[in-house]
Amino acid sequence: MSESISQRELRNDSGRIMRGLDQGRTFIITRNSVPVGELRPLRRQRLVDVRLVGELFRGAPAVDGGRFRRDLDDVADQGVEPRG
Repeated sequence: MSESISQRELRNDSGRIMRGLDQGRTFIITRNSVPVGELRPLRRQRLVDVRLVGELFRGAPAVDGGRFRRDLDDVADQGVEPRG
């Protein structure tokens, strides 16, 4: 659940708020008790080891690249012309 903080708290308690962000907390910023924004932590990038990916796809069926491309072209318009 988000914690509501005033514009003044954001200015005066920035250290506490930054620590909260580091802990995954989200804040709703208010001005004159009216919500004006949301401050939330950035999502951490998750990397997957390439060996694990290889292991996961080891038993997958082979994909014919040409056929796959034709199938995509049959269902999706990938043209660069603007619609209108």
